[in-house]
Amino acid sequence: MRTVATEVDLSVARVVEWLETGVAPDRTFAADCFADVSLPHWRVQFATGAATIAGRRRWHPYPGVVRVERVDRTESGFVMAFEERWRHEGQNWYCREQLTADVDDAGEITELRVYCTGDWDEARQAEHAAEVTLIRS
Repeated sequence: MRTVATEVDLSVARVVEWLETGVAPDRTFAADCFADVSLPHWRVQFATGAATIAGRRRWHPYPGVVRVERVDRTESGFVMAFEERWRHEGQNWYCREQLTADVDDAGEITELRVYCTGDWDEARQAEHAAEVTLIRS
């Protein structure tokens, strides 16, 4: 299926809003959306859009800020690389992620694959900053 740029743009905007607030705008996910989420030491899957939303609430209930690094359109949807930052238990947390989404003609995500580096607390971020100089941020 070929997606239209506008559908992808709307889908990306809805995903970012969902990630930042925990609330998925209408039409973010198709009812039968399949999601596969890979974490550094764990993997979970969800069989519906509602289960995907509930899974996010369970595994990462913290509102925050998403910085989109890149969005590439694909034949069936998009790939998005991004960072998330949030506050929890008195600390600033961070993670990097990449997701691939298949989008239907209505702009709803029908399949979602997410890869996450895992959550870095302030100590992990400081350790990384002391050991590594990034060429690009």
